[in-house]
Amino acid sequence: MKLADKVVLITGAGSGIGRQTALLCAREGAHIAAVDIDETTAEQTAATITADNGQAIAIAADVSRAADCERMVQQAEAAYGRLDVLFNNAGISHHADADAIDTEEEVWDLTMAVNLKGVFLGCKYGIPALRRAGGGAIVNTASFVALLGAATPQLAYTASKGGVLALTRELAVVHARENIRVNALCPGPLCTELLMKYLDSEEKRQRRLVHIPMGRFGEAEEIARSVVFLASDDASFITGATFTVDGGITAAYVTSE
Repeated sequence: MKLADKVVLITGAGSGIGRQTALLCAREGAHIAAVDIDETTAEQTAATITADNGQAIAIAADVSRAADCERMVQQAEAAYGRLDVLFNNAGISHHADADAIDTEEEVWDLTMAVNLKGVFLGCKYGIPALRRAGGGAIVNTASFVALLGAATPQLAYTASKGGVLALTRELAVVHARENIRVNALCPGPLCTELLMKYLDSEEKRQRRLVHIPMGRFGEAEEIARSVVFLASDDASFITGATFTVDGGITAAYVTSE
């Protein structure tokens, strides 16, 4: 098992990438702290794990609030005695996110609070816990749009994910000699509720698929496997990386000068 007896805290664990990652980490031997703003979905994830003879606790937390982030780390340590892996995955994509002209300040602020500040706060309280454990791994969820821009305007989301990349690189350098690895995961378009609520017709889906060399949307479980890799000793010499899992979309559109 790649994560045997490791304690893994996952935000946004109630659905999508977070839930699939929690389930896979548990199958790989990890003890899971499943965190979500929706306590019911966090409990569902934890219950699925325990029903399969795994170990998991559910924690309700709003990652945009410092007190909640401090508490989620404290609860994970109280339950399992340590923290080895932090997956800062919680994020939102607001329906009113548009371009610079049409995006309201409130939408910008909320998106930044969850997607970027939430990662900062997770690291603020998670890194001391990793130090207490003698080191560990952090994986932050960014996005392929941070590398090439969104096909349709979603400025706050794209900017927040670009911030996650910058934050990840700096923390990786700062903590590299403390046995703490920090990497950013950049998923491509996935068949998840977050994206499908926008691509709500076959025509819209096909317009997006034409840009993906593999010709299909990714699955949350495929991203989960990447998280397990980055969290495990298989990635022991990887830090500060932008780990892109996107079906080839950035390879098709990003060029170097």
